[in-house]
Amino acid sequence: MGSYGAGGTHLDAQRPVRGIALDIGSSRTRAWAPGAGVFADVPSAPVQRGQAPDDSSRLLLLKRLAASAPGGESHDTVVMLAHPVLAAPAEREAVRRVVAGLGPVRVIAVDSARAAAAYAAPPGGGPLLVVDLGARLTEVTLVVDGQVQDARLAELGVDDLPAHGDVPDAVAGTAADMVSDLWREDRTGAVRGALRRGVLVTGGGALRLDVTARLAHVLRGRVRLANDPATSVVRGAGLMLASALRHPGTRHTL
Repeated sequence: MGSYGAGGTHLDAQRPVRGIALDIGSSRTRAWAPGAGVFADVPSAPVQRGQAPDDSSRLLLLKRLAASAPGGESHDTVVMLAHPVLAAPAEREAVRRVVAGLGPVRVIAVDSARAAAAYAAPPGGGPLLVVDLGARLTEVTLVVDGQVQDARLAELGVDDLPAHGDVPDAVAGTAADMVSDLWREDRTGAVRGALRRGVLVTGGGALRLDVTARLAHVLRGRVRLANDPATSVVRGAGLMLASALRHPGTRHTL
């Protein structure tokens, strides 16, 4: 996880601080705030695959969300920003530019798989496989002791129409292939242990029961659906944000 100040600004120690957790997906943008929970779940600014996102549309959307969050302009802002583990550097930089437009904010970036695990991991500890079924992306991440150990990303989501086969077969098969790839590269047995615990499935695509049922069949194992999988990432980011606000001295090291 990394931390940076937007636009080189610094928070005013004399002003109250509010927090906002953000999950900016290709289809939906979700926002969470302490005391309010998930206060926004709205369509993201439209982006065509292979094209750069429209920064002005994104910024307008985030300004509207920030204005509706508790605190308003009388507060400085700490943003916990969730992003895919394997988000391209250009995409991360684009999001940073947009968030910088919000003004005096400090941003803490967190991998979406870690955020989902913080909210929805089964009890007992141990390695965890997180399968994030997005609208246009599918990501599989191995999380061990709260840290990302390995990950795979495919530009295929539940909103895509594959040329061959139907959506459940295509998405579940792609996710299973990535799990197999992680298995082949694993030298510690963590993937095997994670499969025994059950694969945690998050993202809006987890609401497609035909996809998750097919995934369980292909993996020949247990699939755990996160509670409210579409918002599990922003809720987990919110939990991490709440911890950061309670312990401000650790904001840079979360």
